[in-house]
This record gives sequence, C-alpha cells and structure tokens, in this order.
Amino acid sequence: MSETQAAKRCVAYCLAQSFDISNLAKILSETTLIRIIKGALLVEDDETWSVIFAYGTVVHWNIDSEEQHKLHQLLLGHAENPLKTIEEDHFTFTLNSPQTRIAEDHIEIESDDPIVLFSLSQGMAQSIKLASFETNAITTINNTSYIPKSLAQDGRIKLGRHEIAKIRGQLFLTKSDIILNYDLLDKPDFFWEYPEYEEYYTIAAKYLEVAPRTEVLSKKLETIHELFEMLADEQKHRHSSILEWIIIGLIAFEIGMTIVDKVF
Repeated sequence: MSETQAAKRCVAYCLAQSFDISNLAKILSETTLIRIIKGALLVEDDETWSVIFAYGTVVHWNIDSEEQHKLHQLLLGHAENPLKTIEEDHFTFTLNSPQTRIAEDHIEIESDDPIVLFSLSQGMAQSIKLASFETNAITTINNTSYIPKSLAQDGRIKLGRHEIAKIRGQLFLTKSDIILNYDLLDKPDFFWEYPEYEEYYTIAAKYLEVAPRTEVLSKKLETIHELFEMLADEQKHRHSSILEWIIIGLIAFEIGMTIVDKVF
C-alpha cells in the first residue's frame, strides 16, 4: 500500500473559548478510555485518538466525520462562549515512519505512541487557538478602520458618545480576551516534566509558525490599543467641551442677570 493510500486524517478545531474539562472527563470516562494529562484529555479507541484542551480546542487523529460531530456536540454542551465561526486545520498522517516530520500538511510519525500524538497535538492546538485570536483581532481592526480615517479627514470622529463607549467596550473585550489567554502560546508545562517529548511539539509549532504569528498578533494588539486610546481621548475632549460650554453658559447667564438688574 502506498503512503498516500495509508494516510489517515487529522483535524484540529477551535470550538469555544474554553471547555469544562472536569465534567467532560467524568462523562467520557463512562464509555471510553481517557487519560487526563496536565488539564487535557486524551481519548483513545481502536487506533483513533482525540485530544481535548481546556482552552476550547480539540485535535482528532483518524476520527471519521460522524464521530467528530458527536464529540463536538458533547464538547459544546460543556463550553464557555462557543465560537460563531469555527476555526479548523486539516492534515493527513502516517504512523511508524522512518522519522517524525511535517511537509505539505502531511505528518509522518515515527511511532504509534499516543503521547507522541499528544505532543504534536499541543502545537496544533496552539496554532488553531492562535488562528481564533488572529480572526478576532483582524475583524475588530477592520470593523473600526473608518475611525482613524474619519479623524484624519474631518479632525473629529462622527459618532455619538454612546457609540464611542460601545466601540471602546468591544476593543477592550477583544484585547483582554487575547491577553488573558496569551500564555497559552508559551511552551506547555507538560514538556517541563517530559522533556523527551518536546521535540515533537517543536516540530509542529515550527511548521505552523506559532512563534512568528504570535509576534504579528502582538502588533495587531498594539493597533487595537491605539484605537482604544484614540477613542478615549475623543471622549475626554467631548466631555471637556461640554463642561466648557456649560461654564460659558453660566457666565453668560450671570452677565445677563447683572445687566437686567442694572437696567431695571
């Protein structure tokens, strides 16, 4: 059988902001073999594997579409903030190859050790979570791109205070969600205890460019921060202007009353 014929499917998904791993472990352990590894679940069944991570991602190895759908329904039933648009990344893989490497989205794996698959899954899960962050950041930047243009053309932002407050809130939510989860893109703690498996994680993370993409995401966060500060300054300016007009009105009223008092 040729390598192409022997190749099996591997798919990584980001489905939600997070999963309740404790409850999922209890439910899944009733019907299938699972391992709890550093807050993640490795589900094994007859040469098929699914790796579920608490930060809302899952990686399937040799799982057919129907079984994936069933598991996703369970995961989403124990998820926080399911994504409106699911992120996914597709690969093929073969086991017991001469060496472990990834080329053109095909993964050659030197053994059938489930922990090797788990280690590769760590890099793939980080990548698909990063894709979700990238989508959020790009969408937020695109949806607010008219703000600096308006400021450059007219010297002011043509929005009411309420609309500005809502946009600031959305910018803050996007930025804080990414920053609070930013440590997910660091080397997983699992490899501090099992350094012999780190090379497999590194192969996946390097192929999927996790480190350079994280740097680009940092620059996108800076852009979001600048937009946030721009809107904050605009709100302060408008508030100051309103106070100035109130003071001017009070002074004018006082002058008017003085004039009326003297004339009459």
